[in-house]
Amino acid sequence: MARADVWREPLRAPAAMTKEGWGPPGAHLVLAAYVLVAIFPVVLIVMNSFKSRAAIFGEAYTPPRPGTFDLVGYETVFTRGHFEQYFSNSVAVTGLAIVLIVLLGAAVAFALSQYRFRGNTWLALYMAVGIMIPIRLGTVSILNLSSALGLANTLWSLVLVYTAQGLPLAVFILQLFMRQVPRDLLDAARIDGMSEYRIFGLVLPLVRPAVASVAVLTMIPIWNDLWFPLILAPGEATKTVTLGAQMFVGQFISDWNALLAALTLAMLPVLALYVVLSRQLIRGLTAGALK
Repeated sequence: MARADVWREPLRAPAAMTKEGWGPPGAHLVLAAYVLVAIFPVVLIVMNSFKSRAAIFGEAYTPPRPGTFDLVGYETVFTRGHFEQYFSNSVAVTGLAIVLIVLLGAAVAFALSQYRFRGNTWLALYMAVGIMIPIRLGTVSILNLSSALGLANTLWSLVLVYTAQGLPLAVFILQLFMRQVPRDLLDAARIDGMSEYRIFGLVLPLVRPAVASVAVLTMIPIWNDLWFPLILAPGEATKTVTLGAQMFVGQFISDWNALLAALTLAMLPVLALYVVLSRQLIRGLTAGALK
């Protein structure tokens, strides 16, 4: 294979995972049962979002039909709920955070995996510890720092917090994949006169499965988070989808039609990202599982 073709070829999962590694039928039955249990709440939410309020409580487990079909929840979300603004805020925060997590995490992972320097192991361990310690433990300090920097009640405060939250996992995953890149390729690139920045740009496409895994695994907690939007950006102009959906939940009465409609619409970006990156995500999760 020519050198240029090697640079464009991503790291693949072992061949055993494609044909011989299917496993016994019993494992498939267990996985199928788990899938049904996992998607049942999602299907229930989507079905009931297209029903009237009486049908939600009276026929919760049946699909919508002509007598129960109602779009009042979606009408409320788009007319009274300002969903477009909340949705755009969530897209902006999540998109910027994922880009920063992937770029910064890949840069740190490249340095830790390719260079040998004093403190390399301790720095990698320090990044791994960040996976185990919840960032919410520092909420008070984060709020004080955000206020001191003038970022309170802004989307940038959420972007920076989510970037710090996702970096440890991104570095851990990308570092494992970058260590599998043959050093002969990197040495050949250096002999050809390529700079380290150019080599980094060539290595990044080789770890596309890891990048996809990082994107999906970091998007879900960011998109679904309610804690930091409620504390750092509770203003009407900076509300995210999850925080905006809370307006339909009251102390004495809740608009279940609008709440279920908002939750259904909030699922779409996560599902779309998973569908687009599903092949790369599966490769990223299975690569290295078998040697």
